[in-house]
Amino acid sequence: MSTLRPGRETNIGLIYKLLCEVAPLARLSLRYEAGVQWESWGDTLNVIEGRGINRQIQRAYGFIASRYRPGDRIFLFGYSRGAYAARSLAGVIDRIGLLRGHHATERNVRLAYRYYQAWDVEKGNSRGAAAFRRRYCHEQVPIEMVGVFDTVKALGFRAPIVWRWTEGRHLFHNHALGPSIRHGYHALALDETREAFSPVLWESWPGWPGEEVVQMWFRGAHGDIGGQIGDFHPARPLANIPLVWMLEKAAGCDLPLPRGWRARFPTDPDAPAVGVNHGWGKLFLARRRRVVGRDPSEH
Repeated sequence: MSTLRPGRETNIGLIYKLLCEVAPLARLSLRYEAGVQWESWGDTLNVIEGRGINRQIQRAYGFIASRYRPGDRIFLFGYSRGAYAARSLAGVIDRIGLLRGHHATERNVRLAYRYYQAWDVEKGNSRGAAAFRRRYCHEQVPIEMVGVFDTVKALGFRAPIVWRWTEGRHLFHNHALGPSIRHGYHALALDETREAFSPVLWESWPGWPGEEVVQMWFRGAHGDIGGQIGDFHPARPLANIPLVWMLEKAAGCDLPLPRGWRARFPTDPDAPAVGVNHGWGKLFLARRRRVVGRDPSEH
């Protein structure tokens, strides 16, 4: 569960709070989307089917479209399913385009997303989608950086067996390393074995026009990489390692950060890990070690 409660933040929450400190002077527009929450039985179907992620992507798309001006730089960050959402948001911009500010109405945001859902991988844009892009969207919108922590494809309810039933409903999402992305950075969990948390890596391709893509493996399980450590605070110095790595990459892309930010996140590669059996983790019986080295961008 994603939260901004002090002491319970994931790495994404910590990045957001860090950026909030410099936002006024640096003129940053920030938006934080909490993870899809299960708060009552009324939320069960939405969580199981992963409906929340589509609404989150549309809200974030509308937020960016209503504020973006040519020359602005877009940074997208996410962890777990939120990482998938961030990459899919980049996919909307790649395939459909970004609405110009005066066209960023709720109706047009919904229509852009419908065109995205209806995208044909073999045929590309429909005539309607192409006309929509020409009429309402910016001609070209680069994404300065996509920074993600352990992207997983369990977009529905992450429970044993159930996740297999739900993932087919989200096949339209474009999580690829698109031509609009200039820098792509992916922190991955070397010690995660639960199949429900199978990672979704980028596949680098010849001729990709971006500047750098790095997918880095770190010691730890899914929660360790994303900083989802709950009350197990001894694991924080381990979770800080991918966090500091990601922030250094962002700083290299000229994202403003507070002075002395590194000192706030002490690291220790020998710190204990949350691991794969913490909390509900014991219920995930299907296990398999992750395969490393399939893509040249991995390190």
